[in-house]
This record gives sequence, structure tokens and C-alpha cells, in this order.
Amino acid sequence: MIIAKLAYKSLLNRRASVLLTLFTIAISVMLLLSIERVRIDAKSSFSNTISGTDLIVGARTGDIQLLLSSVFRIGHTNNGVSWKSYEYITSQRGVKWSIPISLGDSHKGQAVLGTTLDYFSHYRFAKKQNLTFNKGHPFAAINEVVLGSEVANKLGYKLNDSIVISHGMGNTSFHHHDDNPFKVVGILNPTGTPVDKTLHIPLAAIDLIHGGKASLEHEHEHEHEHEHGEHNNLVGHPKQITAFLMGFKSPLYTLQIRRNINQYKPEALLGIMPTVTLKELWEMLAIVEKILLLFSAVVVLVSLLGMLTTLLANLSQRRRELAILRSVGARPWHLFTLISIESLLTTLLGCLVGSALYYLMIFSASGYLQSHAGISVNITTLSYYELGLIGVIMAAGFIIGLIPATRAYFYSLSDGMSIKT
Repeated sequence: MIIAKLAYKSLLNRRASVLLTLFTIAISVMLLLSIERVRIDAKSSFSNTISGTDLIVGARTGDIQLLLSSVFRIGHTNNGVSWKSYEYITSQRGVKWSIPISLGDSHKGQAVLGTTLDYFSHYRFAKKQNLTFNKGHPFAAINEVVLGSEVANKLGYKLNDSIVISHGMGNTSFHHHDDNPFKVVGILNPTGTPVDKTLHIPLAAIDLIHGGKASLEHEHEHEHEHEHGEHNNLVGHPKQITAFLMGFKSPLYTLQIRRNINQYKPEALLGIMPTVTLKELWEMLAIVEKILLLFSAVVVLVSLLGMLTTLLANLSQRRRELAILRSVGARPWHLFTLISIESLLTTLLGCLVGSALYYLMIFSASGYLQSHAGISVNITTLSYYELGLIGVIMAAGFIIGLIPATRAYFYSLSDGMSIKT
């Protein structure tokens, strides 16, 4: 205890250099924990983008390309699925539900998705959570649109606003459909998925804005069918769609119909199981995980080497102090213990400050990561793995501290008392 108190007072006496060392360790710990948390939560958010969907069907490309284009709105497919094939496949025995989706339009850089009311009933994310409305309701007319939460927040839209859809994805819109404005009737709650960045319109509206039937004719059909409680006009009869999602009554139907789709004769189609394809995609990105972990480990190593450099530099300046301790009865092992405890205390304080900075950073950046990267960051207590990482840093700091401690052990009394010229 006496040596521990002496080490604490010694650190206070050299607080300028100690604070600098402590700060570098704290920053490295903060980066290590932050990178690890973002890595884990990014993987979780990626996996939670779609849930409860047994098959995604689209034109024959690649499994990952179909998943990215249909679910993540990344890239695009050159071909679509004919409406005739969609109706035939979804009429097979064992199909519980299906959701047609049509992509290719945008609004101020945000994707526009044409679909049916089944989208709001059957689409699931995370652990089979369904979509819920923050305001409004699903579209009930061909000129109505439902916004994802981020679209509404970013562009400042509210219910009953009018918006104009553009042809072309992202920021490269080629044509604005000014003659067919849409009315905002619903805003979804945040999901942490691409749904938040999407505008949802009736499938029939895709044909309308691309020069299908005249809008007045559609409006007339809507009024007529709405009187009979029908919404077939929201679906229409499109020539083709981008892809469609399917749910089945049993996993056996999933495998059987997937095989039939991949061998479908009338057109080249591909059926993928999203959970399997997501796993394949993340395995491809495993190298990125390793690079991030390596980067954070290098940062920690550099900070610990900085601490070693500081301790060795201070040691040469403390020869007289250590010699005085020897003159009043301190043994070599006392000096060894003193230097070891100082390095251990510095590392411990650095880890504590780094953990506090980590929570501050995660709390501050969670909203940005959610809205801009779709990563839902969980602010929880440190996991056993994260505590293990801190334990490794503590052990490394202690081992590095043994180097100057060993040098101090072999200092003789005369080393500090003699005047060097």
C-alpha cells in the first residue's frame, strides 16, 4: 500500500507527461471499442434488414446482386420479371403471401418503390417486426405516397404535401413527372433499414408515370372501384416488375418452388433465400472486419509504445529520485514494484477514460449512424469480449512497464548520486 501511494504521488508530480500518455491510451481504447461496436452492430443491422421472407425472386443475375438491388437499393438489374410469370409463380400451392416491387424511379436522390398493400402487411425487418406508421395510413389511391422516416425528416415533408417523382435512380434523375404529383398520406416509423430512405407508391402508379393510362382515366377507375370497396386499381397490370418477395406455409415449399423458379422455362429467373445470401455477403466482407480490428490494434500498440518511450525518458531524469529512495532503505525490488505500479495505474486510468469517451462518442454518433449508414447502434454495458480487450490492454501495459522497472532494479546507489559531465 505504501508503494502504491508513493506511485500515485509520483504520477501527480509528473502529471504533464502522465496526462499526455494517459490521453493517448484513452484515445486508442475509445477507437478500439468504437470500431468493435460499430462492426458488431453493422453486422446485426445488415442481417436485420429483411426478416421472415423465404424467397426473393428476380431476373437471373447473381444471388448477392439480386439481394443488393431489391432489398438494399444498391445497383440495379438489367431485366425484370414479367407480370405473367409473377402471377403464375405466386399462384402455386404452398405460397402464403407475395409482395411485388418495382424500382427505377427516385425523388431527390431517394428511391421510389412501387408495390401493393401486401407490402405493409407482410414485410418484416429485424426479428420479424412489421412496419408501423408514425403518421397517416397506407396509400388508398393511385396518386398517394407513403414515406420512409428518413425521407420525411431529411426533406421536411408532412402529411398532405405534394411531391413529384423522377425517372432514374439516385441523383441521376432523367425526367420529372410533373404532370402526376403524389400526395403524402403516411409516414413510417424508423426501422434502421433502406425502408427509411424509400418512397412507397402503388404499383399501378409506376405505369401511370411512365406513360400508361391517362391519369384522369385512372382516377375515374379509382372512384368507381372505391365505391365497391376494391383496390385492384392500385395494382394494375404492369408488363414487368423488378422482383418480388415470397412467404410460404412450410419450408418444404420454399425449397421446392425455389428449384422450380431456377429451372423456369419461359424466362430466366432466380430465386434466393435472403438469410443464406446475407450470410454469404457478410463472409465476403470478413476481410474488412479483420482490417478494422488490425487498425485498432495498431493504434493501441502505438499508444503503449508511446507510454514505454515516456517511462524510459522519465527514468533517466529520475535517477537522483530513485537514488534517494535507495539511500533511505528502499530495496531494488521496491523500485521495480514502484515503476510497475506506475505503468499499471497509467494504463488503468487510460482504459477508464477511454471507456467513458467511447460511451460519449457512441451516444453522440448513434443518430448519425442510424440515419446515414442504417446502422442501429446499441448503447449497452461492455460485453465480456470488450472487457477481455480491455484486459489485454491492461496486461500489455503492465508487461511494457516491466522494461523500465527492470532497468530501475539494476540501478546502483551511486548512479543517481554521481555528477555526470
